[in-house]
Amino acid sequence: MNKDIVLYQAKNGEIAFKGDMSKETIWANLQQIADIFERDKSVISRHIKKIFADEELKRDGVVAFFATTAADGKTYQVEYFNLDLVLSVGYRVNSKTATKFRQWATKTLRTYMTEGFVIHPKQIAKNHEAFMQAVETVKRLLPAGTQVNAEDALELVKMFADTWVSLDAYDKATLPQSGLSKKQVDVTAADLSMAIRELKKSLLSKKEATELFAQERAHDAVEGIIGNVFQSVFGEDAYPTVEEKAAHLLYFIVKNHPFTDGNKRSGAFAFVWFLSKASLLRKDRMTAEALTALTLLVAESHPKEKDRMVGLILQMLRT
Repeated sequence: MNKDIVLYQAKNGEIAFKGDMSKETIWANLQQIADIFERDKSVISRHIKKIFADEELKRDGVVAFFATTAADGKTYQVEYFNLDLVLSVGYRVNSKTATKFRQWATKTLRTYMTEGFVIHPKQIAKNHEAFMQAVETVKRLLPAGTQVNAEDALELVKMFADTWVSLDAYDKATLPQSGLSKKQVDVTAADLSMAIRELKKSLLSKKEATELFAQERAHDAVEGIIGNVFQSVFGEDAYPTVEEKAAHLLYFIVKNHPFTDGNKRSGAFAFVWFLSKASLLRKDRMTAEALTALTLLVAESHPKEKDRMVGLILQMLRT
């Protein structure tokens, strides 16, 4: 195992993690996690116990013991936790510090490419040409004059790191046409409307939206979209997998403009809401930046590119 040191600049100083780049992760002990999120170790410990109790993660997959030299000069076997566990704790800690760490982890550690390098300042210098080619490939997918900035585009680069051929597949129109999960997810237009109303309420409270947000342009506009997503053809679902339904839910809300205002935000919300309902939402990969880039890519795409946009979403969900 490659135990290179990975440095994180916390408020109280640098924290040196054990890097395990072969598995695209880091290892942190209890004290380090407490330092990251500026919480007492007892608080972090309770979060960890709850994560295991809820079976959000399995202990065997995220815990390891490493020989560590203590201040007294003696060597002890200390319990360490991997990035998945640290991020799970972060999702339970409501603080700007947690958000900052999640962003750092996503941008620094989840960028390990199949070519064998990490998108990191020191590594970019060694692999500059390959890195820039990857970025330019994604940029070519974005329409001229797009609002997607460079950092958001990089999130799409990272999301396709495991299946880099997907970018070539886009150019050759060989993206997947179906998803993988055929589990039953029962949602109604009323369920989605209620969820979007809660979103609106939250945005209004933060003054990030107006009363026009998510107001339906026509009666039962949301019901019409849900009907399209869950429609049947000859007794079979038109979109048989969860991934296909999620992709079309995002596409239809963004492109059909069912609301007076906030179609992109509502579409993105509906997308992650539905995936969450199906227990297929991967928070480690579906970052806010990646979701922003994906949503804007759909919004600015030409209608004739619908199948390729949906295929791109399916490819992302299958990696």
